[in-house]
Amino acid sequence: MSTLIARNLTYSYSKKGQPVLNKVSVDIKPGTLTALVGPNGAGKSTLLRLMKGQTLPDKGEITIDGEIMDKSNCQVALMPQRSSMNWKFPITVENLVSLGKIKKTKSRTSLPFQIKDLLSRPNTWVNKCCEIEASMQRVGIASLAKRRLDSLSGGQQQRALLAKTLISSAKIFLLDEPCSALDPPARNDFLKIVRQIADSGLSVFISSHDWGSSLNAYDEVVVLDKKILASGAPNVIQERLDDICCLKDKNLCDCP
Repeated sequence: MSTLIARNLTYSYSKKGQPVLNKVSVDIKPGTLTALVGPNGAGKSTLLRLMKGQTLPDKGEITIDGEIMDKSNCQVALMPQRSSMNWKFPITVENLVSLGKIKKTKSRTSLPFQIKDLLSRPNTWVNKCCEIEASMQRVGIASLAKRRLDSLSGGQQQRALLAKTLISSAKIFLLDEPCSALDPPARNDFLKIVRQIADSGLSVFISSHDWGSSLNAYDEVVVLDKKILASGAPNVIQERLDDICCLKDKNLCDCP
């Protein structure tokens, strides 16, 4: 299994802009379920993109098992926010999951940038049907394989996105607010699934707005607001809430 270490990551959207991340350091160890929490605008999604290699930091470095990570690294998979997807696109659940097997290329004229072309020639990219079935089984949506995306509930859509992410060969999974807009039962079901994934030896790093007792579902918690405010076991973080003064005005705790 793989260990990802991010050290002193600093990033801004422009050369003259203020950093949206400032000297951020995070360790992701095998077999752990970690929550990344913080207010809106804290830099959570930006950090995930850096850790995936989609964006390069201005300063700092990311290593996997001691080797500097590059954009082509396949050991890290990123599950985007559900709101970033077009759920009206006319494909089925199994079609969506199958797209997780596509290896991206640098040319925008080749696969997988033309989704319609991919779907018209499935034999060029779906060659392991059993893996697709296994990934859907893993998250409990095998019975929805033939359903169109626009017929799914929010929780089912999140599971479909997770199945698409899990079908990759990655060992480290970054999930961007997967529990957003889910009701408590659906959120609990989703967390049970990712717990099983972590218990299998893989690493799961989840950005979240969950707070309070919900953090007990995780092994580790990282509190981010452009810089690391705290990190550690859930009970340690909860005890330190009163000391994280900048969160008081952002509705993330019940501080007086």
